[in-house]
Amino acid sequence: MYQELTAITITTASIGLFHTLLGPDHYLPFIVLSKARKWSLIKTSWITFLCGIGHVLSSIVLGVVGIGVGISIKKLEIFESVRGDLAAWILICFGLIYFVWGLRSAFRKQPHKHWHAHGDMSMSIHKHPHNTDQLHVHKGNVKKNLTPWILFVIFVFGPCEPLIPLLMYPTVKSNIFGLVLVAGVFSLVTIVTMLGVVIFLFFGADLLPLSKLERYAHAFAGATICLCGLSIQFLGL
Repeated sequence: MYQELTAITITTASIGLFHTLLGPDHYLPFIVLSKARKWSLIKTSWITFLCGIGHVLSSIVLGVVGIGVGISIKKLEIFESVRGDLAAWILICFGLIYFVWGLRSAFRKQPHKHWHAHGDMSMSIHKHPHNTDQLHVHKGNVKKNLTPWILFVIFVFGPCEPLIPLLMYPTVKSNIFGLVLVAGVFSLVTIVTMLGVVIFLFFGADLLPLSKLERYAHAFAGATICLCGLSIQFLGL
């Protein structure tokens, strides 16, 4: 039994690790949004952590409930596939909308000239951008930042495809400890890997000379998120 559980643990950890590393949607959206929206490392890590919990927990609940009521693994995998398609399309649409908004924001920050007439009939010209610093924010009209919540919803919908088949093996043998072990190891490895890659890329991105492209940070973030969704939907990543 000990050797069996050891083999299950190693297999589960390996699958969780490679499932996360090979899926760019597990870390790229957090990095590009973090840099575009100037999130701190702590905020970025917390958002990644919570999205990771939602990601694995949704599949665990679905798998345990499905297995408990006798739904076949084939039907569960079909449902996971449909759920994955939905998450991919939400990611694509969110990225596309964010990309368009980012381009509009970049255009508004484009410096341009204005002529001004003064009381003494003289004319002057000055150059300035239209950016968020010039917008007037009135009390009661401040909108909450929905971006982290959108990411959370996407990750809750996004399935952990390998997890349900992994849960089946200890369930068939009526091994509750094995079931908990598989779910726990897969969740831990997935979330830790997400955090590790995000933190590594967070500092790595600071080493790139991107100051001149900062105006297009939101557009780049949207394009990256959209491409992540497309890679899931059409390349199966």
